Amino acid sequence: MPLIEETVLPGDSLLTLPVVIIGNGPSGICLSYLLSGYRPYLSPEAIHPNPILHTKLEEARHLSIVDQDLEYLSEGLEGRSSNPVAVLFDTLLHPDADFGYDYPPVLHWKLEQHHYIPHIVLGKGPPGGAWHSMEGSMLTISFGDWMELPGLTFKEWAASKRRNIKSDRVMPEEIARYYKHYVKVMGLQKNFRDNVYITSVSRLYRGKDDEDRSEINESISTQHLEMEDGQKSLIKRNWEVRGYQRATDGSHVPFCLFAENVALATGSFDSPGRLQVEGEDFPFVLHSMSDFGAAVSKGKFRGKADPVLIVGAGLTAADAVLCAYNNNIPVIHVFRRRVTDTSLIFKQLPKKLYPEYHKVYHMMCTQSHTVDSNLHSAYTSFPEHNVLAFKPEMKCVVQSASGLKKILKFSVALVLIGSHPNLFFLKDHGHSIGHHSNQPITCKGNPIEIDPYTYECTKEANLFALGPLVGDNFVRFLKGGALGIARCLAIRQKKKHELIEGGDGGGDGVP
Repeated sequence: MPLIEETVLPGDSLLTLPVVIIGNGPSGICLSYLLSGYRPYLSPEAIHPNPILHTKLEEARHLSIVDQDLEYLSEGLEGRSSNPVAVLFDTLLHPDADFGYDYPPVLHWKLEQHHYIPHIVLGKGPPGGAWHSMEGSMLTISFGDWMELPGLTFKEWAASKRRNIKSDRVMPEEIARYYKHYVKVMGLQKNFRDNVYITSVSRLYRGKDDEDRSEINESISTQHLEMEDGQKSLIKRNWEVRGYQRATDGSHVPFCLFAENVALATGSFDSPGRLQVEGEDFPFVLHSMSDFGAAVSKGKFRGKADPVLIVGAGLTAADAVLCAYNNNIPVIHVFRRRVTDTSLIFKQLPKKLYPEYHKVYHMMCTQSHTVDSNLHSAYTSFPEHNVLAFKPEMKCVVQSASGLKKILKFSVALVLIGSHPNLFFLKDHGHSIGHHSNQPITCKGNPIEIDPYTYECTKEANLFALGPLVGDNFVRFLKGGALGIARCLAIRQKKKHELIEGGDGGGDGVP
């Protein structure tokens, strides 16, 4: 659907929206779902296994969760997210999931169209975001049920598509298809624009005279965006969003639009983590699992005597080890931590549910290199080692915790040490809105600082963030961000209408 229309819209040369959502992955999709008027209520027959929470829910059974006090409901709850609303929404959708139970949600959903808040969701590709570009040969870390969005279970979708899901864990490509279908079946397409690239998001401090100007010629299509004339007068132009949409012929069509609120839902897959060492830019040093998988598929390692060097101790690095191991490619595995480090992700995964990852962890522990030993034929780990440099002759200099250096020969190096969001379109790349000012935003070490119940940035009014940007890397928990934002915006919209209705009827609305 085109973002730009060739004709200027009558009476509105520039579109101003209540909400612009940047990112069309599961975070952006879920927020669009709630802003479209879908409301969760306690199901009539539902009994939550947490008796204290259930009592609270019963107190306001007639109200949707969006209309209730989220701080009150989430008080005392514990879970695998540091954001209380994320824990609350997760336990309503997946009660006691972390204890191994498969209880049904205690919520049912109603579409209440009078709660619709006009918005637009901007994404680089089809709805689903980075899930469309993930390596397709590996199973997801989460169960399919935990990847689903409100109102449509993953199993229902799989059955409707006659897909035989053999495992509780599924392929990323299946998840990507589910998200794309979700947007269609829930009637959200009118809010989504694909092939859109954001170049700047800047705060405006405009007076009325500035708003009346039309010096910018680009116009944005309001097709399918339901907005009453009275509602337009309530919107403040707090943000200017610029970018371009890639047309079918490959050309770039620029646009500019205004928003009262901007929600950042860009995820964390924009920029792969780098070691920042000498030689890391050599073409034989890769930073993408998909690039490695493509090279394996093309048979580029057949007949290679030297092993693949894999750097990192997370799940993506483990996926690369499995990919190489299953294709008879020898592996050198270098990582900084001890194998007994309790923060290793493998320590958090049950063996019965994740046998392939525990196979990698077993090799990391039992097939490690020692000072006097040679490399193992299929796999050798180098715990507590840092990479110092990559050399042109396909050699890597590593250093142990004791300071001993070693040179390793390899056929290709794969650096998989996580990824970081790229917020280049914000002032100072968004460095000012993290928990640690003037440092890059990272999902673990420096997420965006938000109000825990509204998800509004504490350092930038009318700017919201959810998902990995605020530390919620699992789909299970990012849905709480959508709930918090939807409640915040619903309250503000209600207050605006009350101000208008309580006035003398002759004003121009909220300035």
